[in-house]
This record gives sequence, C-alpha cells and structure tokens, in this order.
Amino acid sequence: MPAKTFSDEMEISGDGSPADSQINYNDAIDYWTSVPASVNGVLGGFGEQTSVPKADIVGSSTFCRKLQARMVCPEGYKKLTIDMGAGIGRITRDFLWKISDTCDLLEPVKPFVAQMGPELQQVAAKGKLGDIYDIGMQEWAPAPEKAGHYWLVWCQWCVGQLPDEELVQFWIRCREALIGNGIGTMIVKENIAPGEDIFDETDSSVTRTDAKFRQLFQQAGFKLIASDVQKGLPKELYPVRMYCLKAAN
Repeated sequence: MPAKTFSDEMEISGDGSPADSQINYNDAIDYWTSVPASVNGVLGGFGEQTSVPKADIVGSSTFCRKLQARMVCPEGYKKLTIDMGAGIGRITRDFLWKISDTCDLLEPVKPFVAQMGPELQQVAAKGKLGDIYDIGMQEWAPAPEKAGHYWLVWCQWCVGQLPDEELVQFWIRCREALIGNGIGTMIVKENIAPGEDIFDETDSSVTRTDAKFRQLFQQAGFKLIASDVQKGLPKELYPVRMYCLKAAN
C-alpha cells in the first residue's frame, strides 16, 4: 500500500457497509504481484525520481530520534526489529538496520521477497539481516523463541490491507511479540483519510481516519505515546501520520 493520492480511485462503500468489508486478500496480492519489484513499484509511482523516499526516511529518523528516551533496550536483549509489509525491503535498507541489531522482514508478495536479496546485501554483510517471512500479516505470529523479544515492530503503508477486526488481532500478536514492561515499541506510519475510511479498489485496501486508528490501537491493547505528521511530501498525497505505541498493560 503506497502513498495515496487524492486522485486515486477510492470510495466509501455505497451500500452503507464499512469500507474495510470490501478488502479481498487475493485481489491485493494479484495487484501487487503485477507491479514492478522496485521502489517506484512499491510506492505507487513515487519512486526515487521523486522526493517521497528521501522525505519518508528523514521523517521516520527524526520521529525515532525524538523518542530515544522511550526506546531504550535493556541489558540481555538485542534490538530485534520486524519490518511488516516490507515490500522489497526499502525501509530496512535505508533506515531500520541503522537503529537495530537484527531486522526481520515480512512480505507476502513473492516478487518483492525475491528482490530483497539484492536490496539488502549491505544489511546482510553487516550481520543485521534476520528472518524473512513470506506470508501475510493475517498469518503471522511471533516464533516461540522470539515472542516477547522484539524491541521494535514497524508497520508502514501496509495495514490498510487488513479489515478492522483482523487488524486488531494482528496488532494483539504484535503486542505479545514486544519486550514486556513497556519496553518494546510499535511504530505505525500510514496515510490518513480526511473524513471517513475510504476503500481503494486498485489494491483492495482501506485508508483510515486518525480517529479510527486511535480506536483500533486501544482495542488491541496499545497506548499512544507520540504522534506526528510526515513533512515534505507532495501536496497531492493524503497526509501521512506516524504513531508511537506501547503496550497498555
């Protein structure tokens, strides 16, 4: 799910049903399999010929730098991170490996997974490439040996592929994967709908409102620590907001 533009073919369900009820996993996989396994492909045409990839990484880095005091890793734990809906591994390649000891990635689109090899050569060479899970978020649960050991779960431009109920269950599993006692962190970075949740038939995804995100975070047992809007993106894109979350209990 790339950065979304106001011109995308997006609509609120005409029959009064929730926008997320129209999500179809097979349609989404078919669409993403059809696009190039490149930065331009995964970002919906906003590739390295635009300002979007660089601005995105700068925004994420700045956000996390502000949160350093809340993202301390205790002795006896590694900074184990998982990049959800990772595409070709762009965010891990350009940012996450720099703040982590090990980076796992999850991505169900086979051509994207195949492209991770060349994209993540530097990460692998530095000994920071972990496991790659070629499954959907709805199928993922932390491996027993990693449950309670993730320092950071990163969800960016991907959770619109899950219906609300399935997303809450996914985030519950993410919460259980994090280091306990409020140490582990989940970052969610997504486009924000201006009024109501909007279904995009192109990639069978939903763009949610800020209010909906906050509601679902609470249902999944998270508390919101900080939030900020991504700066430096083209005006034709929907706003992108970053959320820092910790387990509520």
